[in-house]
Amino acid sequence: MADTTWPAEQLVADAQRGDVASITALVEGSHPNVRRFARSLCATPEDAEDAAQEALIILYRKIGTLRASGALASWMFRIVRNECLRRARTMRPHAPLPDTAVSSAEDVVLERIEAGRVAAAVAALPAEQRRVLIMRDIQGHSGRTTAQELGLTTAAMKSRLHRARASVQQSLRATPRPTTGDTP
Repeated sequence: MADTTWPAEQLVADAQRGDVASITALVEGSHPNVRRFARSLCATPEDAEDAAQEALIILYRKIGTLRASGALASWMFRIVRNECLRRARTMRPHAPLPDTAVSSAEDVVLERIEAGRVAAAVAALPAEQRRVLIMRDIQGHSGRTTAQELGLTTAAMKSRLHRARASVQQSLRATPRPTTGDTP
């Protein structure tokens, strides 16, 4: 049975200070957890393995930028999640068939328009709601971390997040969604 615990905080702290043996031990000790998380998120086993490897490379190169030694797990999970998302976005066929090339171009345009609608809805939020929404839903911070960083109680953070999400949804419902006939 694989060990599911994360490396000790002292090892993380030593690695943050640049101790090469600690960095190596940290990467090796984190590998089972990173790999398991990648398998749960990525579309294919190959993508999961690649995402895990990329996350471990980032860990090796950037361990000194980690703010708190106790935040290793959440930091690594964010890196793996982002890498799996990046891989999912690039899973489009490299050479579309001629009869699907137009619809693929239309899909890309529609995705960009939709992303612009969401960005505009988020930008229109009051600053305190926008900060909570970005930290929780875009940057992936935990509720507790978000509340602490913004100097809020968890209840206040949840309230602002709920209002922000509701406002974005309302804004998106109020703005008509483009159809392929609307694109140039």
